[in-house]
Amino acid sequence: MESIIKNQVRGSEHDNPGSQLSISERDRNMKEHKEHGHCDSHKGTVCPTCGEISSGTGHDRSMGRLSFALLGGCFTLNSYLLQWLLPDYKMAAEFSALIGALILAVPIILTAVKDLFYGKVYMNELVALAILATIAGGDFQTAGLIAFFLLLTIIIETRTASGAQRSIEELIKLTPTTAHLLVDGTETEVEAGELKVGDLVRVRAGENFPVDGIIVRGESTVNQASITGESLPVDKTANDDVYAGTQNLTGGVEIKVTKVGEDTTLGKVKDMIMAAEHSKTPIVRIIDNYAGYYTPTVLMLAGVTWWFSDGNMRQVITLMVIACPCAIVLATPTAVVAAVAAAARLGILIKNVGHLELAAKIRTFVFDKTGTLTNGLLSVVRLNPFDGTEPAELLRVAASAEQYSNHPTAKAMQKIAQEAGLTLTDASDFSEIHGKGVSVTLDGKKCLVGRAAWLTELGYNIPAEEADADNMSIVYVAWGEKIMGWLGLRDKLRTESAQMITDLRALGIRHCAMVTGDRRSVAEAVAAQLNIDEFRSECLPEGKVEYVNEASLSSTVAVVGDGVNDAPALAAGDLGIAMGAIGSDVAINSASIALMTNDLRRIPALVALSRQMRMIINQNLFIGMAFVFGGMLLAVLDLMTPIAAAVFHTLSTLLIIFNSARLMRSGEELTLIKDND
Repeated sequence: MESIIKNQVRGSEHDNPGSQLSISERDRNMKEHKEHGHCDSHKGTVCPTCGEISSGTGHDRSMGRLSFALLGGCFTLNSYLLQWLLPDYKMAAEFSALIGALILAVPIILTAVKDLFYGKVYMNELVALAILATIAGGDFQTAGLIAFFLLLTIIIETRTASGAQRSIEELIKLTPTTAHLLVDGTETEVEAGELKVGDLVRVRAGENFPVDGIIVRGESTVNQASITGESLPVDKTANDDVYAGTQNLTGGVEIKVTKVGEDTTLGKVKDMIMAAEHSKTPIVRIIDNYAGYYTPTVLMLAGVTWWFSDGNMRQVITLMVIACPCAIVLATPTAVVAAVAAAARLGILIKNVGHLELAAKIRTFVFDKTGTLTNGLLSVVRLNPFDGTEPAELLRVAASAEQYSNHPTAKAMQKIAQEAGLTLTDASDFSEIHGKGVSVTLDGKKCLVGRAAWLTELGYNIPAEEADADNMSIVYVAWGEKIMGWLGLRDKLRTESAQMITDLRALGIRHCAMVTGDRRSVAEAVAAQLNIDEFRSECLPEGKVEYVNEASLSSTVAVVGDGVNDAPALAAGDLGIAMGAIGSDVAINSASIALMTNDLRRIPALVALSRQMRMIINQNLFIGMAFVFGGMLLAVLDLMTPIAAAVFHTLSTLLIIFNSARLMRSGEELTLIKDND
C-alpha cells in the first residue's frame, strides 16, 4: 500500500531532492521520456517523471479495484447467506467464500508481487501474506472479509493520494481546447495548442481565455479566481493583461497572445502544484528511510508470536493485518494534499511542501516597502526646480529619461507628463542601475535621474533643500553638468497592511522589519504607521541582502517583496514570498512561495495554515500509531480477531482522511469579497 502512496503523492522513487538538472538537460530528458512512450505506463494519472496527465484508463484502474471489491464482496456475502439459509449446502457456501476471497485478494497480491519484482519490501507483503495464510488455513470467509476491507482501504488511499492529479485535471478543464483566431479580420476556429505568440484571438462573453494575452480591443469583467483565489471579478480594458483559464464574463474582447502552453500563468500554476505534491516533508523522508525495515521486523514478531502461541495462525494473521501501517503512511500525505489545495484556493502557490512546513517556524518577517506594504502606485506630488529651471522643463527631461523604464517611479513621471501634454524627447544609451536610477543621452548630453547618494558618488553637488520634503520619495535630475532639481513622489499604504502586521503579532511573530531604498523620513513615517519594529532606509539590493543575512543569524526569516527588484533578498531569506506574482516569471522563480494576489492578508493565513498542517500531521501520527501499535498489542495477547483487525484498519484510515480534510476550509473567509480600499 505504501508503494501506491509513494507513486501518487511523493513522486517517483528516483526523485532526489538534492539532485538538480539544468533546464536544457531536463527538457532533453522529458523529450526522450515522451518519445519512448514511458508515459503510457501512467495512463490517466500524473506521470511521476514528466508531470503530465496521460490519456488512458487511470481512473478506470481505480474503478477496476472497486469492481473487484463489489464482485468479491457479493461472493463472500453469498457464502454467509448460503450458510444461514441453506445449512446443508456447506460445500457451496465454502466454494462461494473461496471465489470471493480470491477475487478480492488478486489486486492486493499483484501489488505485493510487483513490489518484490522491483526489489522493494513494503506493507503490501504483510497484507498479502495474511490473506494467503487465511486461505491456506481453509477459513475462506475470514479471508474474504479481510481482503474486502483492505482493498477498500487501498481504494480510499488511491483516491486520497491523487490530489495532484485531480487538481491538475481541474486546471486543464479551465483552458479551452479551441480558440477563435483572427487573421485579416476573418475569424477561424483553431486548436488552442496551435496558437503562437503575437496571434490575435477573439474571446466572447462566457468563454475562458485559452492563453495569456493583452487586450487590444474591447472591455469586460474577468473572473480570475482560478489564479488569484479571489471571488471578486476584475474590470479589464485595452492594454490590460488576461490569463489562460480565467473567465471572460461580460463583454467580447480581442487579445494579442503573449504566452502559450506551459509558459502561461496557468501552466506555471500546474507545475508548482506538481512540484509541491511531489516534494517531501522531513517526516515523510524519515518514514521512507525506515519503511524497508518495518516489514521484516513485523514478520519476525509474527514468527515469535506463532512460536509462543503454539502455532496459532489466527493470532499471527491478526497481527499482520493490524500491523499494516496505512494510517501512519497516510498521516502526512493527506494533510499535505489538503493544505496545498487550501493554499492554491487562496492564490498561494507553494513550490515545495517543505516551504509550507517552514512557514510555521518563521519568527521574523522582513518586508519591502514599495509595492508590498504600499500599493506601488507612486504619484508625483511636487516639482522642485533649481536655478530658474521651469517646472515643465524639469518634468519633461525626467520623463524623457525614464520612458524606457518599468519602475513605478518612471511610470508616475510618464503619467503626469502625459496628463500635462508634454512632448517627450527621444533618449539613447539607456541604462538602468537597480536601486540607484537611470542614465541616458538626451539631446547629445548625459542625463541622470536617480537618488541623491548616487549622483553625489558621480561628483554632482546636491543642494541641501529637501528638508521640507518629508514623507516623499525624492528623485534628482541632472542634465549635462547641471542639477535641474528634484521631483517628490508619494505612495499609499495598502489598506490591509496594518491589519496584516497585527495578525502576524497575534500568531507570535516576534519581529517585523522593513527594508527600502527610500529616504529615511519616508521609511520612518511608514514604520510608525504600521508599528514596524525596525527599518533600514536607502538600501541598495545588496544592502537588503546584508540585512536579511544578519537577521537570519538569530531567527528564521521570511522575506516579502514584489519578486522583481527584491529577487536577491527573496533568495537570501529562509523563506521568500513574492507578492502579486500573477504573470511574473521573475516573481515565481525567485521566491519559495508565490502569492497570485497583492492581498497581504494571505501572509498570516499562510502562517496559520502551516501551523494547522503541522498540528494535523501530529494528530494523524498519534491516531495511526495508537491504532497500529495498540492493535498489535491486542493481537499478541489474542484479544482481537482477524476480521476486527481489518475493520479497525479501515476505520483508522478513514479517521485520518477526515481529520486532514479539515484543512480544506482554512482561510475560507479570505475568498469573500474584499472590503473597498
